[in-house]
Amino acid sequence: MPRKRCATGQDRPRHGGNIYSLAAELRIAQRKVLDFSASVNPLGISKKVKAEIRKALKFLPAYPDPGCTLLRRQLSKKTGVPDKNIMCGNGSTELIYLIARAIKPARALIAVPAFSEYERALSISGVKEITLFPIEEKDNFVLNIEGFVRKMRDADIAFLCNPNSPTGGVLSRDTVLSIVKQAAQCNCYIVVDEAFVDFVPQESISGEVCNNPGLLVLRSLTKFYALSGLRLGAMFFHDDISAALAANKEPWSVNTLAQRAGTTALSDKAYEAETFKYLRREKEFMEKMLRKHEIRFYPSKINFYLTRDERAPVLWQELRKRGIVLRDCSTFNGLNDNYLRIAVKTHRENALLFKNISSILRKNNHVTPK
Repeated sequence: MPRKRCATGQDRPRHGGNIYSLAAELRIAQRKVLDFSASVNPLGISKKVKAEIRKALKFLPAYPDPGCTLLRRQLSKKTGVPDKNIMCGNGSTELIYLIARAIKPARALIAVPAFSEYERALSISGVKEITLFPIEEKDNFVLNIEGFVRKMRDADIAFLCNPNSPTGGVLSRDTVLSIVKQAAQCNCYIVVDEAFVDFVPQESISGEVCNNPGLLVLRSLTKFYALSGLRLGAMFFHDDISAALAANKEPWSVNTLAQRAGTTALSDKAYEAETFKYLRREKEFMEKMLRKHEIRFYPSKINFYLTRDERAPVLWQELRKRGIVLRDCSTFNGLNDNYLRIAVKTHRENALLFKNISSILRKNNHVTPK
């Protein structure tokens, strides 16, 4: 059943990707931390993007383009959405907070488990009632569409992550569009977070925003293009909400290097092709090794796996001692410390992870799967 909670100003929950605290804790160099907690393209930054960043250094004394003109133009070319219906941000997280400020909903609906910043952004913006709709394990972490749509009738805004993080589940484009259509009938805004959709581009609905006044689509350039440190995201929206978004947007939030890197990354077809080729091979390896170690994992078409195992707390803690960090999913609504999210990284790193898992399980042979 969906859960309701009063909006509160709770502390920011723990996220993945914090190599800095672990490096300090273990007194090792940050580069020696193996980070499987952040799901980023294992190929790293493309050569073309690195070259563009070097060229762009000479522009740093000047303020960045406040309108992200070239980047929005490239996003328009890639998605077919007019550039006037695109806004860029300091990661998609900035845009989540912007949506909450601009729309000012009284009641919100979030499909969970999902990114905790949806709830936090809504809470900070004064939303009084937030309903968490569970994507349940008994359904193999597939959203109950009928139940979610029914709850939209009592909401002013709904958040849906597709592909979902941390579960890795992907709803088809047609399914999401059916939800969008029913949201319109309920007069409910719907935010579809497509942070990982570049790994399954055929399922994106970003091109539909101009036909749906209540639809906002978020995209991240930090996952597929490995630009997490530069913080870069985009939002696609209808003309009707353009003025409200612009009125609540901070200026110069996207720096020059991020703009130039993003523009170049979006046009790098060779990097895109190599990414899909590499991931296909490494995902086969990851699944083989997870099965070998009797670690349950859920279907994933993207660059990470959600796993469940009663040995997870031991694995997580012991791997941390060795400088290897997985995503502890106990901070996600509906999950606990038996769940871990594991990113797909380079073959060397993936092999090293499972070598260490084997060692830990042998050492703790009293911990057996159920």
